Amino acid sequence: MDKDASRAGGDKPDQIIIFDTTLRDGEQCPGATMTFEEKLQVAELLDEMGVDVIEAGFPIASEGDFEAVNEIAKLAKHSVVCGLARANFGDIDRAGEAIKVAKRGRIHTFIGTSPLHRQHQLQLDQDQVHERVVASVMRARQYTDDVEWSAMDATRTEHDYLCRVVEAAIKAGATTINIPDTVGYALPEDYYDLIMMLRNRVPGIER
Repeated sequence: MDKDASRAGGDKPDQIIIFDTTLRDGEQCPGATMTFEEKLQVAELLDEMGVDVIEAGFPIASEGDFEAVNEIAKLAKHSVVCGLARANFGDIDRAGEAIKVAKRGRIHTFIGTSPLHRQHQLQLDQDQVHERVVASVMRARQYTDDVEWSAMDATRTEHDYLCRVVEAAIKAGATTINIPDTVGYALPEDYYDLIMMLRNRVPGIER
């Protein structure tokens, strides 16, 4: 379960938003795959518990994942229902279709920003990744006003570049910014320093 700390705006104090990834990230554990019915049971419980955001799945991954996210989107009474999508239009369109019936829906899109991810996984330069960030967030905003953007491998990303793409995501319409330590690279104090650096340097992050 992730905790997404976000400023409420104006002079209001910070608030903690509970963002639960059990139904998406939890399935990456060996032997932890859930049936369709089990996913609905877990989602119902999370909704009853008052979890703010349920990341219900990765709709492009399979027809089963799409159907589960779509059904959870229909059933959730309180929680925001979120679908995960890579930074390409096919993923985002599929996520948008899955959550469109939700009372409150979110698309969470991500792309690798570290040198290793840019060069070896994506084979893109800084400007090309920047363009993908902007395009993916704008595409997601066509389906929902609630868009989360993640800088995959953020803790190994150059600070100047991380500031640049976070600012770009905000300007493009992202309402939540996620700074993941994808490979478990950072110590707690490093993570604190990174978040404070972004809060101090990125225009618009207070929103």
